[in-house]
Amino acid sequence: MASIVETLDLSVPVSVAYAIWSDVDEWPNFLRHVDRVEKLDGRRFTWWLSVAGADREFTAELTEVVPDDRIAWRTTEGAEHAGVVTFHHVTASTSRIALQIEYEPEGFIERLGALTNLTDVLANYDLGEFKSVAEARYSATTSS
Repeated sequence: MASIVETLDLSVPVSVAYAIWSDVDEWPNFLRHVDRVEKLDGRRFTWWLSVAGADREFTAELTEVVPDDRIAWRTTEGAEHAGVVTFHHVTASTSRIALQIEYEPEGFIERLGALTNLTDVLANYDLGEFKSVAEARYSATTSS
């Protein structure tokens, strides 16, 4: 198993960060390797990814959802992985998110990515995209 652990501070309240991350329709806006996500029911989703030339599909289920605190999942079909994103209050207008993913690399490209920390770089990039989306959205609502 390989692991990814990344944290990021952003200039939005926890409630804003959680609201954006918990909305399945938002995921392709900040998870750049996600082509699309289809909600199967209230707890299960099918994901289609393109990462480093490898197309992947898997179904994941939410294992824990605590509003404004954490979202955890694990796969039930396809690529094997599990993860959790947690939301931490820093100040009234600042939050920290922490992302932890455990996954089983498949094939040469994924094993190489795990060995060279490329997967960490991609996760960090996605968190940066999330920060941009969340802060722009929050700024637009507070300045109007």
